[in-house]
Amino acid sequence: MRAFGYSTATDPATAVRLASRPDTTYIAGGTDLLNLMRDGSEDHHHLVDINRLRLADVTVDDDGVRIGGLARMRQVADDARVRRRFPVVSQALLASASPQVRNMASIGGNLLQRTRCGYFRDAGSACNKRVPGSGCPAITGDNRIHAFLGTSDRCIATHPSDLAVALTALDATVNVLGPDGARQIPITDFYVLPGDTPHLENALRYGELITGVEVPGGPSAPMSRYLKLRDRATFEFAVVSVAAVLRVRAGRVQEIRLAFGGIGTKPWRSPEAEAALRGRRLTAESVAEAGRALVRQAAPRDGNEFKVELVQRALAGVLSELGGPR
Repeated sequence: MRAFGYSTATDPATAVRLASRPDTTYIAGGTDLLNLMRDGSEDHHHLVDINRLRLADVTVDDDGVRIGGLARMRQVADDARVRRRFPVVSQALLASASPQVRNMASIGGNLLQRTRCGYFRDAGSACNKRVPGSGCPAITGDNRIHAFLGTSDRCIATHPSDLAVALTALDATVNVLGPDGARQIPITDFYVLPGDTPHLENALRYGELITGVEVPGGPSAPMSRYLKLRDRATFEFAVVSVAAVLRVRAGRVQEIRLAFGGIGTKPWRSPEAEAALRGRRLTAESVAEAGRALVRQAAPRDGNEFKVELVQRALAGVLSELGGPR
């Protein structure tokens, strides 16, 4: 890691002003950023410490939950109101990283963490995310953990955040502040597909700071689950994951929102799978149809083809927990 400058901001406006300088970025928990800088995957001349900003509150009311961008993962996961009203959020956070990392990592930082693709993390390998135009070795190389939806001939890396998958199923909004003022970005628009520009992963403009996340309330939010399948029980990223938000009336699905991790180049919402279930009973047939709709556009590689079936089984498992067929 090369030497870098360091500043501390005490209010959001100052933080944005400092971070608008070239080759500057924010640091909160630093659990991902410092590893990236040490390994040579990212290079910044200056860091702006935002830990003193008053952006760590968690507010729950009839409208939903508002989570400050500097709230820590553990703080949100352990909040009794979140666990009761939005169990999918707590479950996703508790399935993430390790207790030590959850104590340090911020919500905003979690949403902005970079892919765990080994080629991206290895500064000696080609990677279009790290050096645009250098190539994507994962396409013909080791691609077991990679995506089969939303891919391009430039990148097949998955997004690693469990929380982002849960928030996608909840139709959350990301609040940001930047040089041009504040704005709100629906989380379904926050992450972008790689296309020809895989180094651009989200809709943030330079210097913008995540100030918080808003999750709408509603009768379906308490009926939500997060399932993460991984190679080991802790401190491991998803092979596949499923976040489901469900409301059933008179035995039929009235409202359903499904999002997936480990299979797409961004947290993957599946309107097709939702449509296959909406208005129907949760039966083995309807759940299987939803699974097939989810993977209809799948483009797996040799190493990750097993995920096509695995994610359908995971979807069936989550829906079984929520009252579907067992």
